[in-house]
Amino acid sequence: MFLKLEDAELFVTSFGKGPPTLIAHGGWVGSGELWSQPFEILSRSWRTITYDHRGTGATTNHASAITFEILVQDLFKVLDALSVEPCVLAAESSGACIALEAALRDPSRFKGLVIVDGRYQGGRSVGAARFIEGCRTDFRKTMDLFVNACVPEEECDAERRWAKQIVNRSNGPDAIQLMECLEIVDVERRLSEISLPTLILHGRRDVITAMANAETLAVKIPNSKLVVIENAGHVPTITRPAVVAKAIEEFFA
Repeated sequence: MFLKLEDAELFVTSFGKGPPTLIAHGGWVGSGELWSQPFEILSRSWRTITYDHRGTGATTNHASAITFEILVQDLFKVLDALSVEPCVLAAESSGACIALEAALRDPSRFKGLVIVDGRYQGGRSVGAARFIEGCRTDFRKTMDLFVNACVPEEECDAERRWAKQIVNRSNGPDAIQLMECLEIVDVERRLSEISLPTLILHGRRDVITAMANAETLAVKIPNSKLVVIENAGHVPTITRPAVVAKAIEEFFA
């Protein structure tokens, strides 16, 4: 379905009946499709919801700029539109910034968190600056390089091709806005305020988000558990979906 807002049409998918509900956010230029494989498994016992955030997938954005505030508000609008009771909130990569901020603003809406290879700092790293410049000069080539780094698993050629199709549904200007809007993020100093049960999943071979990020989350979020996925890169939701689904099932059992 398309959730029609004043300045966007958000593409939202919902499968399964629950009763537990899990809603997931993608990462940078990765749409909700990143979650389709683990959700295929989880929807047998969960209500699973995801959506293409602005600048990704089938969603269209009419706002003059994609901002961090807009992305956070969109999450709550999806929850309201689908009449979601307190649920588990999941996010991948830079989508973790959105999820953590939402959990800090209104923890009553959530029963727990799942952070997969998640980013939580603002600012601009050297790597981010290179990607921004690449999006300005040659978006498709930059996406090829990005996905190759995200998916180092040797046996995942098909998944790598699929991931490139997903990210290339975005475009250079939107990709730059999606990265630049996170430079203001300031959730690290507030992580200890999160009391929700939090599952932190991280690929051992991730070269996009350092393992130290996951370890810091596990230390600073009191009720959390870190699960390292061996021989996985930055997007285990695509390359190790059964492992991701099993970890979620077990943690929230």
